Amino acid sequence: MSRPAWALTFIKKAFIRDERKMAAAKLPVFGRMVEKFLFEDDHLVCLPRDQVVEVNREVEDPGQTVLPSALAEHFIDRASYLFLMNFCICRESMECKDFPRQKGCLFMGEAARDINPDWGRPVKPDEAKAHLAECRDAGLIHFVGRSKLDTVWLGIGPGKKLLTICSCCPCCCITRGLPYVGDRFAGKIHRAPGVSVTVGEECVGCGVCASACFARAIEVSGDRAVISAECRGCGRCAGVCPQGAIRVTVDPRFFPGESAKNIAGLVDI
Repeated sequence: MSRPAWALTFIKKAFIRDERKMAAAKLPVFGRMVEKFLFEDDHLVCLPRDQVVEVNREVEDPGQTVLPSALAEHFIDRASYLFLMNFCICRESMECKDFPRQKGCLFMGEAARDINPDWGRPVKPDEAKAHLAECRDAGLIHFVGRSKLDTVWLGIGPGKKLLTICSCCPCCCITRGLPYVGDRFAGKIHRAPGVSVTVGEECVGCGVCASACFARAIEVSGDRAVISAECRGCGRCAGVCPQGAIRVTVDPRFFPGESAKNIAGLVDI
């Protein structure tokens, strides 16, 4: 049974605003409890923005779609039901000033039929794709996959029948907690297979990329940015680098096929 409309007030108040409180998830017993009730079986893949991606030119297959948005559209075209939220619960709860609050998640699959109709509307594939394109143009980053937290706050299920496409900002959304929550939870958010992020010789170590990284995966050493294994491949760094020194590359031998296969194994839409 879906949440009643009046429950939204309480959900917003329960939203964790202080990143330091997220660190409690590192505590062994408490962390296992939180994972069991809110994040069990989660698997989310980060999609870099199409605008910052280069195709691996060593792979010659001009007929193959390789842009990151292809993974989202792969599931949109196969979903039995699409439901578009008319708000982002994270940005609404945080009263976001920098990104559009009305650009909400896209949910798909049979479980999405039970979402409170006051919170959004069913859409057709073309409208869903247009919405995601508008989110990307607004600077939001997509995460695609299974999220138990969504079934909890929406009051729907089963999780096996719900696929989430979030459109996240770095300042308000749940991903902002990645540096604090520990490997148990941060490990549920993945870089897409076939996506690589590299720093070129043009880098001068200005640090703009590090300030844009929600995963805190970049540090400046000497006069050069260094990207760690914590990088989720979102591409925000490439979008803000004033020197154009950071490159996000997609290898179509692995993307979107491998990511789609992994997610399809967790969610039946």
